[in-house]
Amino acid sequence: MDGRADVTVDVAIVGGGIAGAALATVLARDGYDVLLLERQTSYRDKVRGEFLSCWGVAEMLALDLEKPLVDAGGHYITRAVMYDELVDPETAEANAAPLDRLLPGIPGCLDIGHPQACEGLAAAAAEAGATVVRGVVDVEVVPGEPPTLRYELGDLVTTVSAGLVVGADGRTSSVRRQLGLTLHATEPRTMAGGMLVDGLGGWPANQLSMGTEDDLYYLVFPRAHGRVRLYLLHDIAQRGRFAGPDSRARFLDAFGIRCLPDPGIFRAVHPAGPCAFYPMNDTWTDGPCAPGVVLIGDAAGWNDPIIGQGLSIALRDVRMVADVVRTGPDRAVEAFAPYVQERRERMRRLRVAAEVQTALVATFTPAGAARRKAFNAAFRADPVLGGPRLASQLGPDNVPAEAFGPDNVARILAMG
Repeated sequence: MDGRADVTVDVAIVGGGIAGAALATVLARDGYDVLLLERQTSYRDKVRGEFLSCWGVAEMLALDLEKPLVDAGGHYITRAVMYDELVDPETAEANAAPLDRLLPGIPGCLDIGHPQACEGLAAAAAEAGATVVRGVVDVEVVPGEPPTLRYELGDLVTTVSAGLVVGADGRTSSVRRQLGLTLHATEPRTMAGGMLVDGLGGWPANQLSMGTEDDLYYLVFPRAHGRVRLYLLHDIAQRGRFAGPDSRARFLDAFGIRCLPDPGIFRAVHPAGPCAFYPMNDTWTDGPCAPGVVLIGDAAGWNDPIIGQGLSIALRDVRMVADVVRTGPDRAVEAFAPYVQERRERMRRLRVAAEVQTALVATFTPAGAARRKAFNAAFRADPVLGGPRLASQLGPDNVPAEAFGPDNVARILAMG
């Protein structure tokens, strides 16, 4: 190496994705000296989380991050329609969920491209005064009071002394690995794939839809001007079902879904991004911190994306960690106990919600269909029964706690 440098900052954040860049923005606005490190020189579409549910939008507004996300292409969705093989389209539309009226003052859900969101938040962090460095490699973190960090950029090795190091470097987090934290995981239950498409101008831009037909669970998340992110989920036993050089064509062919009011409109779309499938499961860490170091977002463990909570989780993490930083200079593990305890229960509840959702919409058997039909007829009138489903929009702390207990789960699984 040709050069070395030493830097001292208040907070060093490893990972410039949505969680890391959001935290950098919030703390830099508060006057903290923030260093944000990102491996990628440009953000790419990898079919990552792009949806903020209603409670996630509430977190976004509390963090004052609406402008950078809307300026980056964020698009509000105000209505959800569950077109499904068990109901006719007219009935599905009559039972549409008004997403703009679920939580007070919340205008709906937000759909945004993941690369665009990262770029927008990284730019907001820089504008707020954070130092944003892209293209870094070989990041080394040593916990302590204070912790230290080392990274390489080109021919320069920089050693950082920080009051706090935040690991926001995603599912394969090197910070988590260096801390020796165990990542617990459930067995994958489904495979999910997504693709960005253009040309769906006939789809209402304010309406998301999801439902089950035959052996597939589909989701439609619109943006403006006919651009839509499509998703398909199938049983894990069919891993590789959409693999191969013609994967995008077969993916689009699968959207000839009969329960939609006009499935023919999907014949006019064309791919605007890659088609990629991933196994769906939950992971978590029991204590996502060490002296002077804390993990947020996927680095601390993620929820099964079948219920689309990744970005909402990330922004709640950002708010709670920012609150700890604001309380004073203590960066010991004990200082993060409120965050650790809240996150542990939050992720447990969301694991239950994902388990229930999989049992309802992605169990492709006659018994699964009967369960879904019985649940759909009853959950709106019973806040405990419906809690696991409602949690994905209202937030896991805004439904009765007993909704996530084993008795309620057993009750749902026995339906039909």
